[in-house]
Amino acid sequence: MERKPRATTRMRELMARPGVIVAPGVADALNACLVASEGFEAVYMTGGGTSAVRLGMPDVGLLTMPEMVDNAGRIADASGLPVIADADTGYGNPLNVRRTVNAYEKAGVAGIHLEDQELPKRCGHLSGKTLVPVEEMCNKIRAACDSRLDDDFMIIARTDALSVEGFDAAIARGRAYEAAGADMIFVESPLSMEQLEAIPKAFGVGTLFNMASSGKTPFLHRDELARLGFKLAIYPNFAILSAIPAVRRFLRALRDEGTVGHIVKDMASFTDWFDAVGMDRVKAFEEKYGLPEEKRARY
Repeated sequence: MERKPRATTRMRELMARPGVIVAPGVADALNACLVASEGFEAVYMTGGGTSAVRLGMPDVGLLTMPEMVDNAGRIADASGLPVIADADTGYGNPLNVRRTVNAYEKAGVAGIHLEDQELPKRCGHLSGKTLVPVEEMCNKIRAACDSRLDDDFMIIARTDALSVEGFDAAIARGRAYEAAGADMIFVESPLSMEQLEAIPKAFGVGTLFNMASSGKTPFLHRDELARLGFKLAIYPNFAILSAIPAVRRFLRALRDEGTVGHIVKDMASFTDWFDAVGMDRVKAFEEKYGLPEEKRARY
């Protein structure tokens, strides 16, 4: 079997190419498989989506590090893609950050982003956020960089300062985090084209564009993102947002009509579902390693 390079190395190679890498966001292994099947080269694990899927709760800092790492590892394993994962605040002080980095590395993740919020942390597009001092965050970044066993593992520094302290403070924080060793800077919640144009120019490392659904950040085409100079674009929760109306339609049809026969044509088929999660690989594996014909999985 041909062995791929490590996910961390593959992510670094993607970042070294011209243009912007688009990473759709997912919160589970099924959607990670769909991202891979549609030809994307990287995937993002959304913290907000993980909170919704695992807890049925908003993104207000309730998930623990082991829960997030477990989800990230399942996404990496199912998709086979380099995974960039939300790691919130690092779950404590620099010592906690060291454990966080090591855990995500062991899970097979290509990189993480750490944010400069105080607890209780909030989704970057919610109000009510407060920030740790700059030097405290810089120490976390240094700890993260020093703790990784694989130098290709990406440490992305996220600042939520724009909506708390203003745009100039966000840029100043980002520059301090770059000096502390961050591989990429993530300025959360830019509000205008003027800000979006300024962010990539402000740093000597790559920058991340977060296309959140709050409406605060302008929607941009990937070609425009590349022109501006962003290196990574994440779309955290659009898979979930796409699914919610479809699930509601099914539930309402079942509740009101007593059957789903009239809407099955609008759904994936049974074989579509199993094929999406690797039924072909299961059949090939069972054939290669001699499972008796009568015991092989088949439609």
